[in-house]
Amino acid sequence: MNETEKVPVQLGYSMPPEWTRHDATLLIWPHNRETWPGERLHLVEEVYLKIIETLHRYELVHVLINSDSQKKDVEQKLRTRELDTGQITLDVQPVNDVWVRDCGPIFINKNTSQFAVTNWGYNAWGGKYPPFDADNRIPSYISKTFNLDIFDPGMILEGGSVEVNGEGVLLTTESVLLNPNRNPELNKKEIEQKLYDYLGVKKVIWLTEGLAGDDTDGHIDDLARFINDYTIVTAVCDDPDDVNYPVLQENLEILSAARNLQGNSFNIETLPMPSTRIQGTTVDGSEYVPASYLNFYIANGIVLLPFYDEQYDETVRRKFQNWFPDRDIIGIHCHDLVWGQGSIHCITQQMYFNR
Repeated sequence: MNETEKVPVQLGYSMPPEWTRHDATLLIWPHNRETWPGERLHLVEEVYLKIIETLHRYELVHVLINSDSQKKDVEQKLRTRELDTGQITLDVQPVNDVWVRDCGPIFINKNTSQFAVTNWGYNAWGGKYPPFDADNRIPSYISKTFNLDIFDPGMILEGGSVEVNGEGVLLTTESVLLNPNRNPELNKKEIEQKLYDYLGVKKVIWLTEGLAGDDTDGHIDDLARFINDYTIVTAVCDDPDDVNYPVLQENLEILSAARNLQGNSFNIETLPMPSTRIQGTTVDGSEYVPASYLNFYIANGIVLLPFYDEQYDETVRRKFQNWFPDRDIIGIHCHDLVWGQGSIHCITQQMYFNR
């Protein structure tokens, strides 16, 4: 067997946890009028400008833009902010929507300095929002642009559906990875083997379902996240009448009983759930949005934290400051972003280049 026929784990690759140092963050500038109708496109652009303005002080920001004309518009908008343009790259590349966490490249590395891209298939969460062909080509584009090796697992997988601790453990949900709208030809054991082979993990912890209004079918990055190799943060709800109460209680029980590769339990921390019911409905008709403080993004020297609810925002920020004493904790108001049914983690993807 030659190297091109081997799976990444045989070559010593694994997926690094998000808190390891990045070389850049990948974003896609919003433009899809079906996701952001009317005034909502302008509102979400303002959220993007705030995220870029904040993030570029800590690491490079690489933005994919759908067209040359749109690039000129974005350049004009960025000129209204005090920005270091050397920290921001605008790259014209056809795209369908903004959810780069799910359609973008999932990076793997070996020896902390050699990186490659895994090119999982993307079908817009079970074919819900066609077209998605341009988004599905993004990993290959990034591989060619930055001269990175690429591995094709031959399986549908979104980045927001998996979370790793860097010590062999992966979190995910049955409602996504075992959903027949992704990989009906694969059973649970076969899906786990793909995760072992291409992300270099050795154990999968399965939660069951996701939040009400989550059109991804239940991504893990709204439910439970690692903040270090032994600590899992999960969402909880105190109101038994809340639509999300049963699943969040079940998640807490599963995580409390989970063990790492050495057989030790994890340290479990909790975050409250903001209100997720909205006035009216989203584009897909839901009365709920997946507003979750778990949709944070860990970057170099900073954690970008979505803000939704004044009664919880500052309390949550203080918790994150305790968990990440060496990083700045910056809250970004995300009401207009999550209306499109995703938040900060959903629109970001950490990037690594060979060193």
